[in-house]
Amino acid sequence: MVEQDSNAVEPAHGDDLAGAFGGNVRRRREDAGLTLEQLSFQSAVSRAMLSKVERGEKSPTIGVASKIAHALDTSLSDLIGGPAAAVSGVAVVMRKHERPVFRDPETGFERHMVSAAPGAGGGEMVVHHLPAHVSTGLLPAYPPGTEKQLVVLDGTLTVAIGGISETLNTGDSVFFQADADHGFANRTNAPCEYIMVISRRT
Repeated sequence: MVEQDSNAVEPAHGDDLAGAFGGNVRRRREDAGLTLEQLSFQSAVSRAMLSKVERGEKSPTIGVASKIAHALDTSLSDLIGGPAAAVSGVAVVMRKHERPVFRDPETGFERHMVSAAPGAGGGEMVVHHLPAHVSTGLLPAYPPGTEKQLVVLDGTLTVAIGGISETLNTGDSVFFQADADHGFANRTNAPCEYIMVISRRT
């Protein structure tokens, strides 16, 4: 069983992303006492774009979504709307159809939250789907102490970390400190899928 949090953000599934994500961004911004102009300055995302995102008129790309999350000092999963982290009982189950899913409207990149209780244990697990010839672009550095490790389930993935590039094939894995700009690219003609675990030391 998962205890319900009255302040928990709403999960986003597929086409519901724009509205749920935008509402979560607005709530986080207001809770932080920030104006749109202030969030725009901190995130390097235009005020016009932020306004459209908050109203659910625009689904952000993975790059824009990551910048907003970092500026609000929260995780992308929080803004997408992951399940509550509080755990009571022996086990927490999340069915496949319940996964919060982020889809980049421009590239088709997909980020599936697969942690049934993200944050419980200090980490979260996601599955990424990268179509052929698609890149996330460079994502902003996470706070110090954040670590990422991933394993490629299918396809070939190029990982860029602080100016270093590594190519991983099916079954290969990598661990890195995420406190530097980093990104993921599929430079092949076939789709790529990988599981990533994000850990935050406290």
